[in-house]
Amino acid sequence: MLMKLSVVVVNHNMCALLRQSLFTLDRACRDIDYEVIVIDDASTDRSAAMVQHDFPEASLIQNTQMAGMAKARNQGIQQASGEYVLLVNADTISGKKTVEHVLQFMDAHADAGGVGVRMLDPRGRFLPQSRTGFTRAWGAVLKLSGLAKYFPKSRLYKSDDNWVEEEEFATTEVDVINGAFMLIRRSVLSQIGLLDERLAIFGHDIDLSLRIRLAGYKNYYFPKTYILNFNSQLKSKLSWGYIRQFYGAMIIFAAKYLLHMPEIKIPGIPQIFAPKYEIER
Repeated sequence: MLMKLSVVVVNHNMCALLRQSLFTLDRACRDIDYEVIVIDDASTDRSAAMVQHDFPEASLIQNTQMAGMAKARNQGIQQASGEYVLLVNADTISGKKTVEHVLQFMDAHADAGGVGVRMLDPRGRFLPQSRTGFTRAWGAVLKLSGLAKYFPKSRLYKSDDNWVEEEEFATTEVDVINGAFMLIRRSVLSQIGLLDERLAIFGHDIDLSLRIRLAGYKNYYFPKTYILNFNSQLKSKLSWGYIRQFYGAMIIFAAKYLLHMPEIKIPGIPQIFAPKYEIER
């Protein structure tokens, strides 16, 4: 019988946060047939030793050279054997019932390719990217490149953010699942392929979400459960490494889809201005 869930966690020098993340995932998956695959991406701290000692049941892949988030996640996906694959960041804390609830949601929604959840920062404040899937900078690039029409549910042309507060707790279809916590149907991954490794750090979640929709499936935001997101993986926004990776990913993404304008298979023609969401209350 097929295992229910494969959890894929990529880590780079976040030993303390990784331990916390794995502990809460283990608690959240206690009643689920699951496996955990940890990819240590060339850490120089005690991360790998900690996983071996504290979580001996986890499968550990150790990269001697840093591969980047997308490639490391692909390593985990290729080893995964579950019906569902959960891509989750090492700097997140899962609620006790988070994984159970999202699995129930996916089982009940055969049209769903993937789902994300409500994210809070360590102070308990709602993170709007839980629902939009990307930052304002990415939104600006999508508008300037003309690709915004492929993200009709992201409200890129709204002049305010009032909808975030109103609909924070509404289950709805979205364009993009935030990469900090992505539960994806394994059969869909087999159909659309792995993450685009050219988008090594940023943008691979946006690209994957778009490909899920191009294949005719839906992405969902499910806020009836939550995670805490520490966002510790991001380097200083003033560093050259951050600028090169962040804006370089935008250029790669825009070029990829401008050269081949895709056709959304979901019924209805995508509109530039956002339609009403399909909401479950």
